[in-house]
Amino acid sequence: MPKPGANAKFQCVYIFLCMLFLVGCSSVKQSTYNPNTKLPPDKLKEDFTLLKKILEANHPSLYWYTSKDSIDSYFSESFNSINDSLTELQFKNKVAWFVSKIRCGHTSVRPSKAYTNYASEHRSKQFPLLIKAWSDTLVVLGNLNRNDSIFKRGTLITSIEGIGNRTLLDSMFQFISTDGYGDNFKNQVISFNFPLYYSFAFPLKDSFAVNYIDTLGNSKSAFIKIFRPVKDTSKQKRPTPKTTPQPTRKEIRMMSLKSKRNLTFDTASHFAYMRLATFTGGNLRSFFKNSFEELQQNNTPNLVIDLRENSGGSIGAAANFSRYIKDKSFHIADTAAAVSRSLSYGKYIHPAFLYKAVMRFTTRKKSDGKFHFTELENHQYKPFHSLHYNGNVYVLQGGYTFSAATMFVLSVKGQQNVTVVGEETGGGNYGTSAVHLPSIVLPNSNIQIVLPLYRVVPDSTQIHNGKGIQPDVLVQPSAEFIRKAVDHKIEVIKELIKQKEQRGNTKHKEN
Repeated sequence: MPKPGANAKFQCVYIFLCMLFLVGCSSVKQSTYNPNTKLPPDKLKEDFTLLKKILEANHPSLYWYTSKDSIDSYFSESFNSINDSLTELQFKNKVAWFVSKIRCGHTSVRPSKAYTNYASEHRSKQFPLLIKAWSDTLVVLGNLNRNDSIFKRGTLITSIEGIGNRTLLDSMFQFISTDGYGDNFKNQVISFNFPLYYSFAFPLKDSFAVNYIDTLGNSKSAFIKIFRPVKDTSKQKRPTPKTTPQPTRKEIRMMSLKSKRNLTFDTASHFAYMRLATFTGGNLRSFFKNSFEELQQNNTPNLVIDLRENSGGSIGAAANFSRYIKDKSFHIADTAAAVSRSLSYGKYIHPAFLYKAVMRFTTRKKSDGKFHFTELENHQYKPFHSLHYNGNVYVLQGGYTFSAATMFVLSVKGQQNVTVVGEETGGGNYGTSAVHLPSIVLPNSNIQIVLPLYRVVPDSTQIHNGKGIQPDVLVQPSAEFIRKAVDHKIEVIKELIKQKEQRGNTKHKEN
């Protein structure tokens, strides 16, 4: 959640400082970067020690789910394992293992900018299967080795290299941060990039022994070769066929906007489908206004809001969206508090000046000794009247529904006309740590760790059990529907709409 969603005065200060910071900064592409370069253990230990000090000074929920003794023990285990020189990626994975023990989804570990630039230009060999993960189940989504005739979409995997699914997933989970005990978020992250997380946990070989279940239900095994990207040795770009017109700037912009949000109508099933992949960018305020005007003009009885790809964004945008659905006034959070607004290690926190300035304007120290973002805690949002949607609302959520998207779900769940469908969210039901998200850049390795500055509790009456939001109607993934490329959750919603219409028709006849 990069934006705090404050009132106009604070937003102006925030935006001005952002612009000032961006104007004064520039990035230099490091073309000489070598990912195989190793750093000596003493330099890596310096970075690791510094990270722990920064977390202890500013992380608002360092011991929320894991005790201090346990955090110290995990740190010592990782620290003492650094007894030789390591590449950046090897060190990043050690840091990610430790950071995941905090159980904070916003405290994530990223490679250096130099590594990211290098990786974008140099494709490396990787495990060849794209896989959907949930519970103890692994199902093939795609195969990078296109000529392979065995591992097609929908194939059930039972083990890789003799390692069962549960052990495979648990090993990859160690490198992913999540709120509390939200393993469904980790499942979704792995489903987005199984080859990457497999490489973090297991060695890459020329081929892999994979056990699977065929279409007749028989257990079988086969070998699959590693995927090696083919380098384009052509120095000249291939000419674009004259029959293929290039998209205009306006068309490119529209495609970009539609990738973030879109509204379509299914007149046959009597519903509108709104896909929201983010609460950041995308001209969301005007999109929401135009969409609800269109819903009103069409007298649309059912609205499906798909948040399965929405990992969050602006709290203010999520609150604005809630005003079209909520039937009563609401506020964003019962608590939004930072442990300090003095970033003692600001030299390594980017951009420290920006966040220190914003926190000075927007926080107030209370009796608990913490600095509270009072605007988030106190501001009451009222429902819109002229464009308020009063039809049936179906919210689609999943493991990747996180942060501000989770806050939206919490704000509308339980309302009479709202039904939440899908799986448990990745974002915590009780709260999260977010709002301001600067990056720690460790000086020797240059790896980055996102540092949330506020603990946010939207509704303190919820149970603090480390779980995500549970749906009203649970719909788990299915190998059969994956094989058929059918959106099972949408089909369930269509059936719910049909059943409600039938009950309404029956009641109308009785009267």
